Amino acid sequence: MRSRLILFTIGIIIWLALTGSFQAENLAIGILSSLFIAWISGDLFTKNPHKFSQASRYLYFVYYIPIFVWEMIKANLDVAYRVLHPSLPIRPGIVKVKTNLKSEAGRTFLANSITLTPGTLSVDIDEENGYLYIHWIWVKDADIEKASELIVRKFEKILLRIFE
Repeated sequence: MRSRLILFTIGIIIWLALTGSFQAENLAIGILSSLFIAWISGDLFTKNPHKFSQASRYLYFVYYIPIFVWEMIKANLDVAYRVLHPSLPIRPGIVKVKTNLKSEAGRTFLANSITLTPGTLSVDIDEENGYLYIHWIWVKDADIEKASELIVRKFEKILLRIFE
């Protein structure tokens, strides 16, 4: 029940932030949408809802957003260069990276962050050992530790504070 309440609260806050409207019909739609999402997926939201009552986790999430956006901008420019360059300099491959995140929500958020960054795509996850398999448009290093440092660490440092 608590995770559904937290999910509803986050949903309505996001709805209001995105629409910017407090008109009755808009507010009603936001409340109904948030209730529906909380009812359908509240038990999937988190296995430890008490973690999401800590304000520091939300502050770290706010801190995470500009870092993610900056990494996404850099990756977009890199992929645009590769598309526009006459010889199309790519060296694609799948690399294995290690993550220290233990929670399903944290690993999922990391995998989605990597996938949303152009030039990389999360392909698979090894839950038991904490490995992610990433398709990378330009494999700089296939070594697990070096690839992890290049792809995962920039996101993982903050996601550990949010989800663990």
